[in-house]
Amino acid sequence: MDLLDYGFIPTMMPEDVSGTPARITAVHKERYELVCEYGYTFGKLKTSIYYVDGLEDFPTTGDFVLINYNPIGDSQIIKTLERKSFFSRRDPTPGRGEQAVAANFDYVFIMQSLNYNFNIKRMERYITLTWQSGAIPVVILTKADLVEDYSEQMRASQKAAAGVGVYAISAMTGFGLDMLKDYLRPRKTIVFLGSSGVGKSSLVNALAGKKIMAVNEIREDDSRGRHTTTHRQLIRLPNGVMIIDTPGMRELGMWDVSTGLGEAFSDVESYFGQCKFSDCRHQTEPGCAVRAAVECGELSNDRWESYLKLKREARFSDDKAGYLRQKQQLHKDISKWSKQMKKNGIKSH
Repeated sequence: MDLLDYGFIPTMMPEDVSGTPARITAVHKERYELVCEYGYTFGKLKTSIYYVDGLEDFPTTGDFVLINYNPIGDSQIIKTLERKSFFSRRDPTPGRGEQAVAANFDYVFIMQSLNYNFNIKRMERYITLTWQSGAIPVVILTKADLVEDYSEQMRASQKAAAGVGVYAISAMTGFGLDMLKDYLRPRKTIVFLGSSGVGKSSLVNALAGKKIMAVNEIREDDSRGRHTTTHRQLIRLPNGVMIIDTPGMRELGMWDVSTGLGEAFSDVESYFGQCKFSDCRHQTEPGCAVRAAVECGELSNDRWESYLKLKREARFSDDKAGYLRQKQQLHKDISKWSKQMKKNGIKSH
């Protein structure tokens, strides 16, 4: 098994740590599915590193890790390698700060259904989160075969996406799938992000050319399906592209997204430099370019209100994230100091 086919880059390997590199393909509470040079295996975290000292970030689907390979049982996961991108949420464990729910992906397919699920506010939120993650957002409008005219949704999406690619597709008929080929390249990883019933599993099957994920029957009353993924998983398709589909995505909230907000609302923030005063709060100040753009219709009020809402939420989350990160770092520093003291034969009191 060549881990390069799963997106591994040799420069990810730290010089001071030994072990076998592997990628996590699924998470089942405290047990992990892994792929490494020896094939598929299972692993568990090394307790002293992850639980006792807290020196490593808990791994998640898509992470590259180092393991002590065990050919006859569960391997031991000893280190989480540096991530190039990740989605996170608030960790339910008190004091831990954020928790990654997917890692090391190149694109995020932000999926909304044209027949019932279309929501610009949610789209703007997901685009913000994607830019913050370090990946590139792509808006996918699904179930195009179930609506007669989706031109209005396309225009609204393109305006809200601010330069991000927007595509209408149908997994059932194959319509529009050829437009996604530039993203579906070997060794690339794509996260599917969207509410249940938007057709994520159906799209995986369509791209694979065969049924590899279960899809529940569509309800006749509202044309909605149910998302059947029950755990975080990474799937490698026959052409070499990898898909991460996880139920945890619906729990994502704004968490330290200052960079992502600027990317997602670059059209809004482009007016800031045109204001008469550099410290303009864009309220009642004279010469405010933002208010002028809203009043003349150049910038929609809905777009401006969306920005303000996410900005407020982000400011609150940033403050809390900073505090929890400091607390977590203090715990790590104390653990390192304690281990060094023991190594030197010094007892702490």
